Amino acid sequence: MNGIVLCIVLPFAGTVLGAATVFLMRRSIPILLQKALNGFAAGVMVAAGIWSLLIPSIEMTGKDGLMSVLPAVVGFLGGMFFLLFLDSVVPHQHIDSNKSEGPKSHLSRTAKLVFAVTLHNIPEGMAVGVALAAALENNVYMPMAAAVALSVGIAIQNFPEGAIVSMPMRNAGNSRRKSFLMGALSGVVEPLGTVLTILLASFILPVLPYLLAFAAGAMMYVVVEELIPETQEGEHSNMGTVGFALGFVLMMVLDVLLG
Repeated sequence: MNGIVLCIVLPFAGTVLGAATVFLMRRSIPILLQKALNGFAAGVMVAAGIWSLLIPSIEMTGKDGLMSVLPAVVGFLGGMFFLLFLDSVVPHQHIDSNKSEGPKSHLSRTAKLVFAVTLHNIPEGMAVGVALAAALENNVYMPMAAAVALSVGIAIQNFPEGAIVSMPMRNAGNSRRKSFLMGALSGVVEPLGTVLTILLASFILPVLPYLLAFAAGAMMYVVVEELIPETQEGEHSNMGTVGFALGFVLMMVLDVLLG
């Protein structure tokens, strides 16, 4: 039970703590630091997608040849195209952009910002929930320690994400309290997604290999579509690459040692 609670609470706690930096910092996040943080988040998500989701998905099939990778292939592509679909039908706007994406709407800029961050966090909550569902089944391919490791990794990368949401909102003229609340609330979708997945565990167990890969594909979409491009915007810098390497190695070590 303690492992379940940790997996649900940790990612959201990481976002809240990151958003709270708005009370400690007076200015917006320096561009180079923001690139490094985005790269770090991308590295964590890529490593988590491989070690915590795709590899267990392949191992769970218990088959050889093409059938051993079929669930991973189908699930991964399904996750990628699902996020692509949401990206095209949900009106949203990224913090560093003045242009809205998705269908036209009369929503406020704040609402569109929230939708953008929500789209970003859906795969992470889904990933933790699916990993927990697999661990609760006492599957040797996904022990509870591995699910906790995934949750810890996502919590670590959620810390800079919370700051990346709250600090620009503060810099745009919002109060510290509002900026903190918006940054913290951006992570609510993760525990909600995790709890919902656990509640549906009995129904999803037969297709767990597909769902693990689905979560991996959704996370990779966020990395390729948002995080990596943001590390390359503006003046050239290698900070995003350095951040990616550190995030990837950290998540890989966490998964191997704790999983």
